[in-house]
Amino acid sequence: MKMISILARMNSCKFAHVSIAAYSIQSKTLAKPKTAIVMLNMGGPQTTDQVGEYLLRIMTDRDMIQLPVQSKLGPWIATRRTEEVKKKYSEIGGGSPILKWTNTQGRMLTEALDQMLPETAPHKHYVAFRYVPPFTEDAFQEIERDGVERAVIFSQYPQYSCATTGSSLNAIADFYRNREVPSGIKFSMIERWPTHPLLAKVFAERIKEKLQAFDSTIRNDVVILFTAHSLPLKAVSRGDTYPHEVAATVAATMSSLQVPNSYRLVWQSKVGPLPWLQPYTDEAIKAYAKQGRKHLILVPIAFVNEHIETLHELDIEYCDELAKEAGVQQIERVATPNDHPVFIAALADVVANHLKNGPRLSNQFLTRCPHCVSQRCLSSKSFFKKLIGI
Repeated sequence: MKMISILARMNSCKFAHVSIAAYSIQSKTLAKPKTAIVMLNMGGPQTTDQVGEYLLRIMTDRDMIQLPVQSKLGPWIATRRTEEVKKKYSEIGGGSPILKWTNTQGRMLTEALDQMLPETAPHKHYVAFRYVPPFTEDAFQEIERDGVERAVIFSQYPQYSCATTGSSLNAIADFYRNREVPSGIKFSMIERWPTHPLLAKVFAERIKEKLQAFDSTIRNDVVILFTAHSLPLKAVSRGDTYPHEVAATVAATMSSLQVPNSYRLVWQSKVGPLPWLQPYTDEAIKAYAKQGRKHLILVPIAFVNEHIETLHELDIEYCDELAKEAGVQQIERVATPNDHPVFIAALADVVANHLKNGPRLSNQFLTRCPHCVSQRCLSSKSFFKKLIGI
């Protein structure tokens, strides 16, 4: 908890925070980084000009989505959806803020680690996005140029899925497929952290903030809808751990929150005609309104920073347009963790504990889904076992 108070004090004093950050940046430019923190995420286009290539990479990535005749159907879907998606990005300011937030989180994380673990300092964060720059190869080339001694591969998806974290890890394996792995770097991995108590605490704090927006007479009757990106049922049946890890985060959050409100886990962002995890978020909002439950809170429980699925899908499509159409009286959307001091403390605690105690590679990652038939998955797990020396 000491870490939280340090970060809270930094956050409460703007000028002190700026001066400390400036000093830290200056120090890191003078000192060679010793420990790399590689932050994995899918990323989002910073401008509407990047939307077409962004969609193309998603729709042709079989780790993310599997389509029949994907080499032809994927590009067709990407082209067909580009203008529609460009319009959505225009409506949230012209691009995704995910890179801005990831860099902010990375800087605050490494500043905290420099104080907590001087023996592994200086720490430097590297952003490795899957579908927009900076790409995986950009991050790992920079790591090699910097000559770090240790590199922690850190997924920014708290809950593991083969489609998200798995795809990012496969991209790292692809990068080193025909390239010599640097022998001077000690690699390790944090691929999931769904039940960390400070992660639950930050979501609880965000929910408390929004509950205060409701009149005290109905506050305890507000339905809390935890919403996460859905997953094809085919992947669930295969044994992907994502659904139960998301549910674990929900349970930990409600335990931390300690309120009498009812809650449910719902799913958003379905793509394509195949069956996905339900109930869908939009349909749940409409169904609760029909039941007379017209005071709702949406909690994006699987996202650690704002992006298109929170700023457009949740805020515009659901909280504005759909809620009005369904007759919802009041609906609030909880902010993602972003730069909340408790979340930065969570990141720092996850990494610091990993650096001090390991494991460098978890047995959970090395265990394949019971019905996995992917040779790419098998190859990737074998690569990381060799890379990390387990």
